[in-house]
Amino acid sequence: KETERSLEIGFYDSKPIPQTPSEILKRYVDEVSIKKRGYKEECLRLLKIARHPIAETLVTQLKPLQFVQYRDERLKKVSSSTVKKELNLLCHVIETARKEWSYYIPHNPIEGVRRPIENQGRDRRLSNEETLLLLDACRSSENPWLLPLVILAIETGMRRGELLSLEWANINLNRRTCHLPMTKNGTSRDIPLSSRAIDTLNDLPRNLSGFVFPVSRVALRGLWLRGCKRAGIEDLRFHDLRHEATSRFFEKGLNVMEVAAITGHKDLRMLQHFTHLRAEDLAVKLG
Repeated sequence: KETERSLEIGFYDSKPIPQTPSEILKRYVDEVSIKKRGYKEECLRLLKIARHPIAETLVTQLKPLQFVQYRDERLKKVSSSTVKKELNLLCHVIETARKEWSYYIPHNPIEGVRRPIENQGRDRRLSNEETLLLLDACRSSENPWLLPLVILAIETGMRRGELLSLEWANINLNRRTCHLPMTKNGTSRDIPLSSRAIDTLNDLPRNLSGFVFPVSRVALRGLWLRGCKRAGIEDLRFHDLRHEATSRFFEKGLNVMEVAAITGHKDLRMLQHFTHLRAEDLAVKLG
């Protein structure tokens, strides 16, 4: 009875008991997520989960079956990759509450839940005709930054966020390099610039903000969709340009380590995921 009473008032062995996962999620957002790079996306993800009915269940009553049902429900709405990320994030939130905040949670109910198998990675490549159509469509855009953005993406393999955060102060046209002080994997990176990339940068006006491309993510999304529509190109994402660039690096004869130095991939298996060589091009090499 004494133990039950301790549980009711919120303490057990001097350990506080959160009433619902929603409370833990919000604390995690305030104390952990806020310190991460790319925290905005994670915060939005966690706060959305906090509004789900599963987040209003008493923590002491959470069972693996509830997260299995959550998994299956989410798989009907989003990709398996997204669901896997959500489950892994939720698992880490619960572990943080148990081990670092000393909340009394007998076990982590997500730990044994099977994660969905991720879909096979995209292998979208641009054909020569599509490349010309895309560049022409970007050239006719009302926004002067779209065309050079696309060209730099194909020439350098930089991520969208890296391009939009690129500053003139970190570009050395004489050495033909640009420096990224902080990238997605938490390290800096120097990227070599091709002749076409140099010519594109030389033609750009300098914006007072200091950014090479003073365009927001939201604005770029709209520009990209309209550009693809004008070009008549379907199922092409801006991130596919990174795949295209990586594949072209290999087609130019660069080895694995050279390509990894440019793209910033730490895991060579991930680099393989980004590389899609055309069979017809390989056939030419075979003779």
